[in-house]
Amino acid sequence: MARRGRDRDEEELPEDEPLYIISVAARMVGMHEQTLRYYERMGIIRPARSKGRIRLYSRRDIDRLRQVQRLIDELGVNLAGAEAILKLREHIAALERQIEDLRRELQAYRDRLLPAPAYHQSSDEGQDQNVR
Repeated sequence: MARRGRDRDEEELPEDEPLYIISVAARMVGMHEQTLRYYERMGIIRPARSKGRIRLYSRRDIDRLRQVQRLIDELGVNLAGAEAILKLREHIAALERQIEDLRRELQAYRDRLLPAPAYHQSSDEGQDQNVR
């Protein structure tokens, strides 16, 4: 039962909360600790550091390591390719967030400029004129 409580606590923590020391993180992803250090030197992963300079990995870090591992092991991508793919995914996600922000902003402008009934009425009139 204690396990369930811990799982619930982990789910409530932010994805980027530093939780795991390097030995635990390495065991979670099935990699050697030295591999995680190498990935850090290469800039693929950036774990947080404790006050004592101990590496602390978040769930987001663990997910990223698993993605790298899957790209390399299952898809045959080399490390440089895996890094490029992950960076492109991050860029795409940022662009998607930007698009969504712009859509909300556009809708806010529409809502302020044209009240809903007037917008629909003028749009209906335009269609009637095109039909004639």
